[in-house]
Amino acid sequence: MERQKMNFRFHNPNTAEATAEYILKIFIEANKEKVEQAIQAAADVMAAPSSCSDENKANHQ
Repeated sequence: MERQKMNFRFHNPNTAEATAEYILKIFIEANKEKVEQAIQAAADVMAAPSSCSDENKANHQ
């Protein structure tokens, strides 16, 4: 006996924009820890003292 191929169809009453926004919220929540770590790393880089001298900074302003 041959197996019948299954065919699934889902009805989504939402607009494409609402669906995309919902999926985006799920992805953000799932990756929240990674995003927080990336933001913290970027903040640490911005807060690190620059290797430029004060005289060199004055020439670039």
